[in-house]
Amino acid sequence: MILGPLLRRVTETGATVWVQTERDAIVHIKGAGRTWSTRTFAVHGSHYAIVLLDGLEPGQSFEYAVLIDDEQVWPVAGVDLPPSTITPFNPERPTRLTFGSCRTSEPHDKAGNAHAGIDAMRAFAMELTTRDPSDYPDLIAFLGDQVYADETPDAMREFIESRRDVSEDPGTELKDYVEYAHLYDIAWSEPFNRWLLSTVPTVMIFDDHDVRDDWNTSLEWRQEMESKPWWHERIVGALASYWVYQHAGNLSQDQLREDEIYQLIAAHAASGADTELDLTGALDEFAERVDQKPDDYRWSYTVELGDTRLIMVDSRAARDVTPGARKMLDTAEERWLESQMVGDVDHLFIGTSLPFLLIPGLHDIEAINEAMTSGAWGKAVANAGEKLRQAFDLEHWAAFQHGFRHLFEQAIAVASGTRGRAPYTVTFLSGDVHNSYVAEVPTDELPPGSGRIVQAVCSPIRNPMPLPMRMLMAHITTRVKKPLDRFIARSKKMSPTPWHWVLTQGPWFDNNIATVDVEGPRLRLSWMAGEIVDDRTQEPRLRTVADVSIPSLESPATRLARSS
Repeated sequence: MILGPLLRRVTETGATVWVQTERDAIVHIKGAGRTWSTRTFAVHGSHYAIVLLDGLEPGQSFEYAVLIDDEQVWPVAGVDLPPSTITPFNPERPTRLTFGSCRTSEPHDKAGNAHAGIDAMRAFAMELTTRDPSDYPDLIAFLGDQVYADETPDAMREFIESRRDVSEDPGTELKDYVEYAHLYDIAWSEPFNRWLLSTVPTVMIFDDHDVRDDWNTSLEWRQEMESKPWWHERIVGALASYWVYQHAGNLSQDQLREDEIYQLIAAHAASGADTELDLTGALDEFAERVDQKPDDYRWSYTVELGDTRLIMVDSRAARDVTPGARKMLDTAEERWLESQMVGDVDHLFIGTSLPFLLIPGLHDIEAINEAMTSGAWGKAVANAGEKLRQAFDLEHWAAFQHGFRHLFEQAIAVASGTRGRAPYTVTFLSGDVHNSYVAEVPTDELPPGSGRIVQAVCSPIRNPMPLPMRMLMAHITTRVKKPLDRFIARSKKMSPTPWHWVLTQGPWFDNNIATVDVEGPRLRLSWMAGEIVDDRTQEPRLRTVADVSIPSLESPATRLARSS
């Protein structure tokens, strides 16, 4: 076994385990008195298995082992870590959801920590090894930049230099599927992180660095990339490897069986063939097609967690960057999201790599930049605006005002109970911006009886913002918002945002990982970071950076009367 096992999507009665092997083989998962088996499939010379476990008992944890053919390869002999366990989702248990984004793959020694800070994911994993499995999260949602294809660590650069000349483009950035496979190995093979991924269910969504900085920022950006001779192989490798390493495991077993790529794997297995399927050609053709025609495939998905729902939104590949019709989500994706934005749950979570509610001053800057690049003040200003957009990453929801306003209307409709029973909270979970914070729409600006609308950001897991940028963010937060608001209000080229939100906690600039606990009508959010004590570089401790409570806006009696 080269990489894994990764415990991916888990339901009340089923679980998905992902494994990468060094050769064509039969992979077996043994646990709870049963064995589930499947043959590997191949992509560009690498071998993988997606093992579907069924017939599980809700909430009943069990230890498991991985065998390749007849050899047990997991747990690894001589490694002092707790057993890997699978716990089918228990709808009677209060939901615990961990989230975060932006994690570089640097070593965990003094030099790596000096450059990238302490890996909050690894510190969290080490902490979990001391806890009972009943205290593990139900799910970890990784909200983008699981790997950095354009900012590679030394170990990745050594591999690249062993196979091609880095003096030629794309240099030390990733070039193809084989290099992506190696980077995922570096990112997920550290023993504590590997154990974490083997025993806590995970879902994921990409952001720009999984492909390249500013991915799909604008039509100009796409045209520039597509003019480069190495780009085609890069984007095909990025999307093909994303399906294998991240996306397939996001789907429930029912969703997976409907997936066009997985159907090829299932059909090959059903044929009784005694050799593995080589998926290379079909997956490359798929990746090329969905890059050019994003509405041909949906990367977004929904996770039902008892009395909560998590909608994971693709805010990168599904963009429409046509000038004059720019939207964060194309029409098909926008309609899908609208169909998912309904109540009838206690808490609705929307996972989007890019914060929906930015720090207010930064939101205004991006909205102004969108107007600039749209030609509101002429062609020269538009050209300057495009340069600023790409230079300063001005491409969040605020820079796609059509999509921002449309989604805000939906959030208010759900929170106010006009799209099903109103949840206690509508909470956006995000990353990307390399600082963490909580923002909220003031309750007096929502219709009576509404649930709260909250933005919770956790970024980075491991990739801290440089000090000058931290100072700039602080300045935007405290000094810039009011002048920008006045400019927008007086401008005849823009219309002010009809809603307001306030920064209630943060920002924090630590490497963090966050957990949200559902406590009936309330949410409790905790941000945690690793710290080195007594110079024990390899044994960081987990400390709490912030602990935030989001109370319900109404009494249970009021809610009962309204819901009935």
